[in-house]
Amino acid sequence: MNTADLGLPVDVPSTALFTDQYELTMLRAALQAGTADRRSVFEVFTRRLPEGRRYGVVAGTGRVLDAVENFRFDTDVLGFLRANRIVDEETLGWLASYRFGGDIWGYPEGEVYFPGSPILRVEGSFAECVLLETVILSILNHDSAIAAAASRMSAAAGGRGLIEMGARRTHELSAVAAARAAYVGGFDTTSDLAAGFRYGIPTVGTSAHAFTLLHDSERDAFQAQVNALGRGTTLLIDTFDVAEAVRTAVEIAGPELGAVRIDSGDLLLVAHRVRQQLDELGAVDTKIVVTSDLDEYAIASLAAAPVDAYGVGTQLVTGSGQPTCSMVYKIVARATSADPKAPLQPVAKKSLGGKTSVGGRKWAARRTDPWGYAEAEVLGTGAVPSDLLDRQLLVQLVKGGGIVAREPLETARSRHFAARAALPVSATQLSRGEPVIPTEYI
Repeated sequence: MNTADLGLPVDVPSTALFTDQYELTMLRAALQAGTADRRSVFEVFTRRLPEGRRYGVVAGTGRVLDAVENFRFDTDVLGFLRANRIVDEETLGWLASYRFGGDIWGYPEGEVYFPGSPILRVEGSFAECVLLETVILSILNHDSAIAAAASRMSAAAGGRGLIEMGARRTHELSAVAAARAAYVGGFDTTSDLAAGFRYGIPTVGTSAHAFTLLHDSERDAFQAQVNALGRGTTLLIDTFDVAEAVRTAVEIAGPELGAVRIDSGDLLLVAHRVRQQLDELGAVDTKIVVTSDLDEYAIASLAAAPVDAYGVGTQLVTGSGQPTCSMVYKIVARATSADPKAPLQPVAKKSLGGKTSVGGRKWAARRTDPWGYAEAEVLGTGAVPSDLLDRQLLVQLVKGGGIVAREPLETARSRHFAARAALPVSATQLSRGEPVIPTEYI
């Protein structure tokens, strides 16, 4: 097990202010009203998938666990709240000793989800649960959107290599989270060294056009790169004339040349021409990597091209047009008093405009057909039917405030491949459509 998967191998600052002010003002009012200690259940779910998507991908769970563990109101944070009169002294005193002591259940990272799926269930007092809303949603909405895009690209790639290279297209910290989510969704490597350092994701990278233009000739640039990085390196061949660059690359590195990268032009046409030229020059094992504003549709269009790997940046780290999953964090049950033995009552928002929710502490299971493929996401609040007992999806992540389900990132990645393979074949079609299986409430 990689130690990076047991928590960030760097100091993590307090996550307590990764929140909205109304979380703290609700806490203040609940403390004053005597309702803050009522046992409550909150659930994270989405009412619908992004338009045209057939399934969602749960990602960011490991980061949520880190955030909950580091949700602490230290002296500087409390000083900020006091100086800006966000809350009163009673609330500050309560926050000073805040530690989440409840339970969290959720879909394991890498699992797929559908509308209504209780992706995360947070249980404890109202006070301790309500504070976590914003930080949990910010992580899950971002990471799950990236993982869903990555999964679509991975399916379109059909087993060919995928390189995440979007760090320069997003915020520096989101880039690290995006690389992690992309790995869960099926990408193989990242160009972002911070992601490699924090999460153990394999990193790759060789050179950009600037390196070629630095030298007096393309030959000088290729020779310098091979001298430094070896014959197995990847040479960028589209700075000037592609055919001439291929000839020069093979002359310098020989048939041991690792790969060539194409970053512009008609990728389908150029890839075929480059493959033919490499083979004629004896570099039959040299791989072809293509980049240049790819998304899942562009990747799918290159299925017939002799391409060995794809590098994706902008479209990946922005969710390929769907940068959020529209997940919400809603209270679905609460006790009638602060008595730990008080029964839970289902509660739900009722409003116009499709923003209603279903009350009650839910379980979730995935029913399969006789061939073992998913056919429905089944949700309920009562007893779990006997035929679904071994198909339940929620696992315990936090028990009594302690994290019980940290796992290597590789486990989440493997889980996603298995979960996606168990969906109907139409799940990976890129044409627009409804969720590949329905959600049923019983």
